[in-house]
Amino acid sequence: MDTAISRFSIPDLNALPEDVRQRILAVQEKAGFIPNVFLMLAHRPAEFRAFFDYHDALMEKDIGLTKAEREMIVVATSAAGDCLYCVVAHGAVLRIRAKNPRIADQLATNYRKAEITPRQRVMLDFALKLSTHGGEVDDADLARLREHGFDEEAIWDIGAITAFFAMSNRLVHLTGTPPNEPFYQMGRLPKK
Repeated sequence: MDTAISRFSIPDLNALPEDVRQRILAVQEKAGFIPNVFLMLAHRPAEFRAFFDYHDALMEKDIGLTKAEREMIVVATSAAGDCLYCVVAHGAVLRIRAKNPRIADQLATNYRKAEITPRQRVMLDFALKLSTHGGEVDDADLARLREHGFDEEAIWDIGAITAFFAMSNRLVHLTGTPPNEPFYQMGRLPKK
């Protein structure tokens, strides 16, 4: 990759605290490359740990929302937040988790036209309202989610994922971190 990963210094992998280094090496082992956001966030190890602990708490459970629905929120709100990195990287994860090579492109372009269920549409309507007009969220918005089967925990998750990735989007804007090339192709064609 010829583009800089960050406007801030990227630490040498071998100079990082062992837990941070091991986390980065584990994702490299699984993905076949190190996602740029890992290297960008390693600039500040304490924040790296907090970021990924919260990320995992929100994104790695399958209760209330599927893992694919969690990624849908990230892609749609990151598109609204103009975050190329998050749209491309989480779009790749979404294609894999949803087993649908078209879904991420649809959500990034216009989630209202995407091949999603009415329940997912209500979920994204709420996430986008919270993301772009958070001060206008009211009890009626939560009531609409409940009408579509979302319980209190799922509603919290929709809001927390939206808020977390608003922060993530802004960090990527601050640092100028580009998506890794492999993300563009992931999940588009079946593995051989």
